[in-house]
Amino acid sequence: MTASAPSLSRDDLPALWTALAKAWAAGASTPLVDLFADSARFDAFSAACDDLLLDFSKTALTRDSLDLLLDLMRAAGVEARRDAMFAGERINITEDRAVLHVALRETATPVLLDGMDVKGDVRATLKAMAGFATAVRTGVLAGATGSAFTDVVNIGIGGSDLGPAMATLALAPYHDGPRCHFVSNVDGAHLTDVLRGLNPATTLFIVASKTFTTVETMTNARSARAWIVEALGEGAVGDHFAAVSTALDKVAAFGISPQRAFGFWDWVGGRYSLWSAIGLPLMIAIGPEGFSDFLAGGAAMDAHFRKAPLEANLPVLLAAVGLWHRNVCLYPSRAVIPYDQRLARFPAYLQQLDMESNGKSVKLDGTPTDRPTGPIVWGEPGTNAQHAFFQLLHQGTDVVPVEFLIAAKGHEPLLQVHQNLLIANCIAQSEALLRGRTLAEAQAQLTQRGFSAERVAELAPHRVFPGSRPSVTLAYRQLDPFTLGRLIALYEHRVFVEAAVWGINAYDQWGVELGKEMATDLLGAVQGGPLPTSVTGSAGGLIGHLRGVA
Repeated sequence: MTASAPSLSRDDLPALWTALAKAWAAGASTPLVDLFADSARFDAFSAACDDLLLDFSKTALTRDSLDLLLDLMRAAGVEARRDAMFAGERINITEDRAVLHVALRETATPVLLDGMDVKGDVRATLKAMAGFATAVRTGVLAGATGSAFTDVVNIGIGGSDLGPAMATLALAPYHDGPRCHFVSNVDGAHLTDVLRGLNPATTLFIVASKTFTTVETMTNARSARAWIVEALGEGAVGDHFAAVSTALDKVAAFGISPQRAFGFWDWVGGRYSLWSAIGLPLMIAIGPEGFSDFLAGGAAMDAHFRKAPLEANLPVLLAAVGLWHRNVCLYPSRAVIPYDQRLARFPAYLQQLDMESNGKSVKLDGTPTDRPTGPIVWGEPGTNAQHAFFQLLHQGTDVVPVEFLIAAKGHEPLLQVHQNLLIANCIAQSEALLRGRTLAEAQAQLTQRGFSAERVAELAPHRVFPGSRPSVTLAYRQLDPFTLGRLIALYEHRVFVEAAVWGINAYDQWGVELGKEMATDLLGAVQGGPLPTSVTGSAGGLIGHLRGVA
């Protein structure tokens, strides 16, 4: 922290950005591996919250540049904005809403919104969810024929799908309830493929839509309803459906009892809603106690975010790395590579969390942003990713920072050799990205293998790895409900910090609206009606072609 830090304000941001650019320029030509001449580098550029370790030593950050980034956060008022969020202030200014998904995780401490403590409603909803989940899991709540439910199908999209689908897969070793399936795409193939092989008499549907009007969700829900009616009759609908919605009139009109409807609040954004009733399928899969552990993990990270000093604060440090790479190094994307197969959907989940939150080009005051904001987030689990796109990460023309995740323990004790290979590969990839291979090293390796001098000269350039490709690694004991809760909350708060520095609203998503509006306008033309005059000739040509070949 610099001497001037206590008096920093947003007016100081331009000077801090300039200082960061100079720091990067001064060290850009230094190979990252040379930074490890400092034997204490790992200790200086890593931090932990219990068993969860963040290693960011394999980046170009120096002590000076990290101090500048922390001052950047102080100047942006990150701490004050964090406290405002936890206090229930309406920091989502474009929708005039509080941002209180954090209130869903720790239910004891009061949080006042418009003078009312929201925690009472949160506790009541959790109690209702637990009662319903337990009844489904034990067979007390059965289908129309009296048979216990063997399968639960969640119908939702976006935050009503990505979160529970990701978490249910991630926590597969903790499943002791019915099988869970997820339908999101309005493409009829998705619903058809999920329902194939399921028995209507033992299938429960959860329709997750706050307004009960989401086009994709309600289209799938009506088709699922027809599937139940065809097999079991109209009277079976109420026994085979539940809803996560606040539109109780629409829920009732669909045939679902209000006692089977679980609401959440406008201060919970869709991509932050896994902690709410949107997590009902996860609770059914792992049980109320497991879900409570999941919430506790999120609450533990909340406490760390609120109390740890910036220099040792995991969300702050992860955001510092993100800001450094996006705005100083000007890297446009980041890859998330969990060396944990059950986190296969975690990159897609973070894609929505990060890109829908921080994919903004207008600041809170309505003016254009003055620098790049959210990066492109993508990834796949390792080691599969090594055999797909790591070629580009190692030898491509663009530098893509990588974020690795790895557990010390798997859930298959008889397959420890597999976990050992995962750990070795994860760490080896981060080392290879860092160190690279020089031309001289490539030539020496080929010569040692017996290639002729002429062939060595031909092949060696193709075996050069530039190195200095940055990465961070998140390492933890085991992927259990508590740890998953911590990881999700860590990334949520990282997004918050980056948005606060950029001065943007991370909690609206107007970018999803325009295309939906146009789809509504075009549906009539797709069904054979006239083409709207507002669309281009391309739209008309495409619709005409698809009609012609249908």
